[in-house]
Order: sequence, then C-alpha cells, then structure tokens
Amino acid sequence: MTSTVTPRVFDVGASDEVAERGRLVVTLGEGPDAVTVGVFRFSGRLYAYENVCAHQGGPACQGRIVSRVRERLDDGQRSLGLVFDDAEMHIVCPWHGFEYDVTTGRHPGRPDYALRPVGVAEEGGRVRVTV
Repeated sequence: MTSTVTPRVFDVGASDEVAERGRLVVTLGEGPDAVTVGVFRFSGRLYAYENVCAHQGGPACQGRIVSRVRERLDDGQRSLGLVFDDAEMHIVCPWHGFEYDVTTGRHPGRPDYALRPVGVAEEGGRVRVTV
C-alpha cells in the first residue's frame, strides 16, 4: 500500500520581506512535521530550500550571503588574485563553510551536495511555499 502526502502551502510573508539578495527563514508547521525553509531573492526571482546543509545537517539557509569568489587567471594561467562575482550569489552554511549557489541549491565544487528545493511562488504581493 502506497501512502501519499498532500503538499501543504504556507503563506510566509509579504513579497517585500524578501529583498533583492536577501532572505526570509521561516518554520512551517508544528511538532515533528515542522520544517524550516529559507526563501531567497536573486535577480528578481525567488528560490527556496529546506534549511538543512547536505554536508552535515547545519542550518545552511541561515548562513552568510556572499557573491561567488572566483580566481582571476592571466593568459599563462597564473593567478591574478581573487574577485567577487556578483553574477552568482551563494549562501554559506555557518557550521563548516559549505557554500551553495542560490539559483541551483548546489555546492559549486561538489554538485552532488545540494540543498533540498522547496516550491515557492509570489502571488498578490505574498510569498507562498509548498512542502
């Protein structure tokens, strides 16, 4: 016998509560079925993930938000130093520094490590997530 779980939709706040390059972290439900979710806005679009780091279970969505760090190389592949790439936004788990691309939920160097995505939508000035 297969059991089906009906997705639950939660209104988590007003659209303006998630600023560009910002986040909103909310706990949905109560008791053992509660789940904490991070909602992010980048390039005008919302992304949402379960607040559990794929590395060791830390609160990844509550970590620092940074632009991706890239190494600049010259034509001979020699390092010219590090720069921030504002075209890609990362969240950094506060436990061990594991980074995730906000648009994919994946670690940039280890794509097998990824945050669990959560459905998110914006309707009538409100943000709703589905878990």
